[in-house]
Amino acid sequence: MIREEALSLLKEKIRSDVLIKHSLATEAIMVKLAEVLGEDKEKWGLCGLLHDLDFEETKDNAPNHTLVTSEILLKKEIPEDIIVAIQEHNAEAIGRTRETKMGIALTASESITGLIVATTLVLPDRRLGSLNPNSVRKRMKEKAFAKNVSRESILECERIGQPLERFIELSVDAMRGISDILGL
Repeated sequence: MIREEALSLLKEKIRSDVLIKHSLATEAIMVKLAEVLGEDKEKWGLCGLLHDLDFEETKDNAPNHTLVTSEILLKKEIPEDIIVAIQEHNAEAIGRTRETKMGIALTASESITGLIVATTLVLPDRRLGSLNPNSVRKRMKEKAFAKNVSRESILECERIGQPLERFIELSVDAMRGISDILGL
């Protein structure tokens, strides 16, 4: 599947503009991580783009989240490692362990998007271009700020050799690259 097909599939399954932007931000971070880690950028990007394909359908049933996506992607002949990584980002709810580099990266990447967006939205101009990565790091320590963002999931970045500070910088940079699409 090429990116254009994946984006079309995402827009077919997801109606929420916020969730589509979350998927695009996750894709951008995954591509940047793949670049840094010497992995396949297209494959990692697809993983980020498609990871929440079933979210609107399964949002009230966490144990089904990613399993519906897996069924859809199997029919589309998506590589198994992408499907495994997508399942691993919901490992706790589906009774799996997070073991693959791509799954660990996806978990950290999709989690940090929320913290970056929330930190950006408290800036006077609400622009990613004005966001200092240190502000994200400081907000990471404030449990009440963006309280639904799993700090533990973000810290998974260290399991793939990316110190938190570097991962935050890389993620902010990746999202800045698509700030016009994100509206930030």
